[in-house]
Amino acid sequence: MAKDGKKEGLTPMMKQFFQLKSQHPEALLLFRCGDFYETYGEDAQIASKILGIILTKRSNANPDSVEMAGFPHHSIDSYLPRLVRAGYKVAICDQLEDPRLTKNIVKRGITEVVTPGVSFNEDLLNKSENNFLACLHFQGEKVGISFLDVSTGTFQIAEGDFSYISNLLDAFGPKEILVQRGYEKSLRESLGNKYYYSTIEEWAFSYDNAVEKLKQQLKTDSLKGFAVDKFKLGLSAAGAALMYLEQTQHSNLENICSISRIDADDFVWMDQFTFRNLEILYSNLRDGVSLADVLDTCACPMGSRQLRNYLSMPSLDLEELSRRHDIVEYFVNNPEDLAKIRAHISEIGDLERTISRAAVGRILPRAVLSLKRALEQLGPIMHLCQSSDYQALKHCTEGLDCCETLKDELERTIDVNTAAMLGKGDVIAQGFNEELDSLRDLARNSKDYLLKIQLRETEKTGISSLKIGYNSVFGYFLEVRNIHKDKVPQEWKRKQTLVNAERYITDELKEYEAKILGAEDMIYQLESQIYTALVDKIRSQILQLQRNCRIIAVLDVLSNFAEIALRRGYNRPKLNNSTVLNIKQGRHPVIETMMQAGEEYIPNDLRLDEDRQQIIILTGPNMAGKSALLRQTALIVLMAQIGSFVPAEAAEIGICDKIFTRVGAADNISRGESTFMVEMLETSMILHNLSPRSLVLLDEIGRGTSTYDGMSIARAIVEYIHEYGKGAKTLFATHYHELNDLESIYPRIKNFHISVKEQGKSVIFLRKMEEGGVSRSFGLHVARMAGMPKKVIDTAERILSSMEKKIPAPSFKEGHVEEDGSLQLSFFQLEDPLLASLKEDLDAADLNSMTPLQAFDLLRAMKEKMGLG
Repeated sequence: MAKDGKKEGLTPMMKQFFQLKSQHPEALLLFRCGDFYETYGEDAQIASKILGIILTKRSNANPDSVEMAGFPHHSIDSYLPRLVRAGYKVAICDQLEDPRLTKNIVKRGITEVVTPGVSFNEDLLNKSENNFLACLHFQGEKVGISFLDVSTGTFQIAEGDFSYISNLLDAFGPKEILVQRGYEKSLRESLGNKYYYSTIEEWAFSYDNAVEKLKQQLKTDSLKGFAVDKFKLGLSAAGAALMYLEQTQHSNLENICSISRIDADDFVWMDQFTFRNLEILYSNLRDGVSLADVLDTCACPMGSRQLRNYLSMPSLDLEELSRRHDIVEYFVNNPEDLAKIRAHISEIGDLERTISRAAVGRILPRAVLSLKRALEQLGPIMHLCQSSDYQALKHCTEGLDCCETLKDELERTIDVNTAAMLGKGDVIAQGFNEELDSLRDLARNSKDYLLKIQLRETEKTGISSLKIGYNSVFGYFLEVRNIHKDKVPQEWKRKQTLVNAERYITDELKEYEAKILGAEDMIYQLESQIYTALVDKIRSQILQLQRNCRIIAVLDVLSNFAEIALRRGYNRPKLNNSTVLNIKQGRHPVIETMMQAGEEYIPNDLRLDEDRQQIIILTGPNMAGKSALLRQTALIVLMAQIGSFVPAEAAEIGICDKIFTRVGAADNISRGESTFMVEMLETSMILHNLSPRSLVLLDEIGRGTSTYDGMSIARAIVEYIHEYGKGAKTLFATHYHELNDLESIYPRIKNFHISVKEQGKSVIFLRKMEEGGVSRSFGLHVARMAGMPKKVIDTAERILSSMEKKIPAPSFKEGHVEEDGSLQLSFFQLEDPLLASLKEDLDAADLNSMTPLQAFDLLRAMKEKMGLG
C-alpha cells in the first residue's frame, strides 16, 4: 500500500486522499467521491469489518492497488455512528466544489472530525445523558478540568487534587477525555479503559491563550462576570478544549455562550466507590436497574439529563432544596395541574439540542417546526406557574421568556407540513413570499400559464387554430397555420417554417420559458435564502432559549418527582442543619419497584445522631437484608438532597456533606489488587475524609482475610470512627458477633440485628431491624436453602459442633460414608503418636478371653496414658 502519497504511480485523487489523511492520521477518513464515501487501505479494512461492507480494490489490474470499501453518501447517518461507537475518530472529507464546474480534480477538504465526545449526530447521542468531552490539565499535585457538551452548549470547569477530579469524572461520565500529550498512559493506568482518550499538545494549555480564546468564544471583554477567575488550571483546560474543537473542524459554535464553575462545597461529596456501590447512575449488572432508571419518568430529554446532574451532585443548599420540595409538594397537592404541566413539557421535546443544531447551522426544517411547537408550550406553562400561590413555583419560572416574536416568525415562515430537507418539497409556508409562491405556481401549473397565453393571443389575433408547442431546439413557440399567416402581429419573431405552418416566438413566451425551466432551481435558492435567514434569527436568541431550556428541565424533574411520589407513596423529608438522621418506615426505592405483584417491601426505622447513637453495629444472617438496609439509607438521604420526596413515612435529615459506602467486593486483577486490598484502599480513603456530617455505610469489612485479622481490623475501624471520626454517622454491618461487646464499652455504639424466625432446620427472613445483637450465624441455613449437597451440610454441621466444643474438627478423610449418606467418624485414623500407641494396646488385647476385671484394668491404663487418670 502506498504511504503518505509519495509512492510513484498514484493517481491525482489518491495523492489528494493521502495528503488529507496525513492531517488526521489517527482518524478513519471518509473520502467523498461522487455519490459515495470511500475508505482506502487500512481504513478500508477496518470499515469493512465494522460496517459489514464489501472490501474490494481500487485499480484491480495494478499489483500495487489499494484496498477500498465504501457506501452511498446518503447512508452516512447510519454508518458513521457505528464507526464512532467502535472506538474510532472519523474524519469526513467532502467535495468543496461542483464536479461539473471544473475540468481538474475536484477540490476536497475535511469538513468535520467526529469523536465520541464531539458530535451532533442524533444516533451518537443518548437523549437522557450529556455527551461530555472532559479536558484535564495537570500541574504538580493539582488538576484543572473542563466539561463541554457541544450538543447542548454546557460548559463547566473545576479544579482540585486528582482524587477530587476522579470523582467528578465518575459523576459526569464523559464520553471522551482530552489530555496533554505524554500523560495519557499514566492516566489510563489510573482510570482504566472505561474512557476514550485523546491527546493535544502541551502548548494548547497556555493560560493567556486560553483566556483570549474563551473571551472570543463567549463574546466578552472579560471573564469576571462568569466568576471563574480562581480556577486558572480549569480555564487552561477549557481553552485547550476549544482548541480541540478547532482541530476537529468545530470552531465558532454559537451555542457555547456561557461557562460556569463547579464548587466542591456546593454538593454532596461521593467517591467513585460510592457511585458504584449505590448504583446511582448505572447498575453493576448488565440487566440491572439503577436509581436513575427508577426515578426517571421525565417528560422530555432535557429533564432526564437534569435529573442525572442532580444525582451526580446532590445539593447542600437548604434554601434551594426547600424550594424544590415546595414545588414537588404543590404538584402532589394539585394533580390536575401536574397532568397539564407534564403534557405541555412532553410537547417541548429536546429543545436544548434542537437550538444547538441551529447554532451550528445544522438544523433541519422539521426540527425548526418542532422548535415552533416547543415555543407554543411556554405560554401555558408560564401562566400556570405564575398564577400559583407557591412562591417557589413563581420563582422557578421568573426567567422564562415565551419568545413571542420568534414564535410568530416561525409560524409565518415554516410550512406546517414541511419537507424533511430543502429541495425535497415545500419548506417555506405558502403566502410568506410572493415571488416564491409565483415560482411554485409556475413550476406546478406551467400548462395553465401557457394555456392562458394561448387563449389571450387567440382572442387578440383571431387565429382560431393557434397553439403553443415546445421542442428542445427552439423551446416554447406559437404555431400558426399558413391560412392565418397574415394575422400574425409584427412583434412576433419567426423561428421556423413548416410545410403548412409557421412557428414564432415572443418576448413574453421566452421570459416564461426561462422562468418555467429555471423555476425549480430558483425555488431551491429562494427557499434556502429564506430558511438561512430564519435560522439566523433563531441563532440570535440562543442565550434566552438556553435559559428557557434550563427552567423547563428543572420543572420537568420536579414534576417528575411529584408523579413518582403520588404513584409510590413517597413523602416530603424534613431537611435541617442538625446532625440527626431519623427515618420512619424507610424502603429501598429500587428493590420495591422490582418486587413481584402481591409482594410487599418490609420497611424499617433507623436513627443515627452524634450524641447517643452515632454508630450502629448491624448483625444478622446473609440474605436477611443488611446490605439493602445500608443502601436504602444512603439512597433516601441522596433523594432528599436532590429535591425528591422519599420512600418513607417520614424522614428528618440533618444535611449530609459526604456519603461513603463500602458495600460489596470488587477485585481488580488487572492491576494486581485482591478483593481485600480493594476493600482496605476504599476504607482507608473513607477514614481519611470523615466529617461531622458524613454518612458512612460499611458492610462486612475484614471478610477478605483470616477470621482473626478481619475481626481485629473491623473492631479497630469501629473504635476509630467513634473516637476520631468527628461524629460521622455510621452503619456497620458485620458477621463478627464478637463486636457486640463494643456497645458496653463505647457510649455512642448501639447493637441492632435483622431478625429471622427458625423453623426446624430452616429460617424465615423477617427483614425487620431490631435492637440488640445476635450471637450466632445462620450460614448453614443459607447453604441448605441454596441447595448445597447433603454430605457437605452434614459435615459442616459436625465441624461447627466440634469447633463450638473446641475439639479437633473431623474431615471427610477421618471417616467413611454410610449408605444413607452420613459420615461415620474413625477415631484411629487420626495421625497422632499417642493415638497410635493406644491402637497398639487395643490390637494386642484378646477381648474374647478377657475377664471384666482385665478389661477394666486396660481402660484405666489407657486413661492414664492419655493423662486423664
